[in-house]
Amino acid sequence: MINLGELVLVRYPFTSGAGAKQRPGVVLLDAGDADIVVARITSQLVQTPFDLAISDWRQGGLLLPSIIRLHKPFTIEKNLIIRPLGRLTPADIAYLRAALRQIWTTR
Repeated sequence: MINLGELVLVRYPFTSGAGAKQRPGVVLLDAGDADIVVARITSQLVQTPFDLAISDWRQGGLLLPSIIRLHKPFTIEKNLIIRPLGRLTPADIAYLRAALRQIWTTR
């Protein structure tokens, strides 16, 4: 099982279905089967109400200040994980949990 807040480098398929790109993601759910639910991580700091800034991005194994795009969750096969990167800090995980709770209970 991969825990909430684990940062992984994954091969994200393009929404058009043509091709893929390697990028970091944060694990939102591992239900114990062959798939996981991840959210994109980007260094493009254009903020939407659903973006979550990662306060300690270096500890997570990221190269640049980054945000989690919570409104873009993605289900992928675990075999698309290229490698683990790190883990969010406990404070960032608490922030992530609160943001997910807010998104899914108020929309």
